Amino acid sequence: MSYEWKFNPRPYSDTEAASLLSPVISPETADWHYNKHHKGYVAALNTIEKGLAATNRSAANGNYSEVGELKRRFTWNHSGALLHDVYWSNMGGDGDPSKGPEVLEAIKNSFVSFDAWKEDFKATAFSAKLSGWGLLVWDQFSSGRLLNVLVDEHQYGAIWGGIPLIACDVFEHAYYHKDGPGRATYIDNFIDTLHWGRINEQYLKFLRK
Repeated sequence: MSYEWKFNPRPYSDTEAASLLSPVISPETADWHYNKHHKGYVAALNTIEKGLAATNRSAANGNYSEVGELKRRFTWNHSGALLHDVYWSNMGGDGDPSKGPEVLEAIKNSFVSFDAWKEDFKATAFSAKLSGWGLLVWDQFSSGRLLNVLVDEHQYGAIWGGIPLIACDVFEHAYYHKDGPGRATYIDNFIDTLHWGRINEQYLKFLRK
């Protein structure tokens, strides 16, 4: 029996999303992005799991094999689903970092000041390719610091042991419907409406493990 991946709910309903997320993305994008793109990654994961359960592993090789392609697409879809879970959880707040006191203190320790973190995060997200992410990760297994990380597509540039706390999707489909080519405007709006309470909960959850 193959593993079944779940399409996780957002911390608000589809109806609430239209208004909560409107400073960042259009109501249509809030719907399409979650119910088509994000859901599609989860559906693909389940298709891949079934394929892996049935594939002939003895045919694996370094050029082309079914198991090799399934493994490659697994990474893409797994990363896409996970980062979108973080993305939706990040949004819908008032942008007040004081509502996440522990993670705010960690940001100041890692970046000197909140403003310095914000400047670096904006530059990181803006520098990703037309399909990519700007991430704040907790470098759990190495330095113990918080790092801003640029990831192209869903996985190229990811750090081993980096726990994503903030994930800003900068694929063009995330913002074009509302802001057109205005990626910088979209990133500003994303930061200004972060839900620092949920970000703080995520940080403490992994810090205590």
